[in-house]
Amino acid sequence: MKKSTIYIGADHAGWKLKEILEEYLKKKEFNVIDMGNQNLVDGDDYPDFGYAVAKRVVTDEGSHGIVICGNAQGICIVANKVRGARAATGFNTDVAKSAREDDNSNVLCLPGRHINTKEAKAIVDMWLTTEFSGEDRHVRRLKRVQDIENQEFGL
Repeated sequence: MKKSTIYIGADHAGWKLKEILEEYLKKKEFNVIDMGNQNLVDGDDYPDFGYAVAKRVVTDEGSHGIVICGNAQGICIVANKVRGARAATGFNTDVAKSAREDDNSNVLCLPGRHINTKEAKAIVDMWLTTEFSGEDRHVRRLKRVQDIENQEFGL
């Protein structure tokens, strides 16, 4: 397993799982940087943590991000607002694998209210051990995504 830096963040709905995954990844000798929330705060807002993680991932080459909210959707939406972020939800190991293999995702979004700890660890392991395939069709599609991103955000 390639030992990259992993930025991790979660709102109140994913906070407990974030804490568990942070310790799990540290035991696997990853450099894990907690982007918050540092304490369980009911009613905190997922955009703060999704943005913080995605911003760090796109500025730290080779790093990965893991973000967690209740259903994974909101935090995924905000992470994808950062130019260069390729955030993908991971509800199971098959989805996580294809998100890396086909889409070269760099941020994994987990649904804290819909998966248990064992499932989360398996999903994270699959995502971190899967490499981008580099197949022409996937490279072509990601280039098109980048073109759209540049068009929409200006470059």
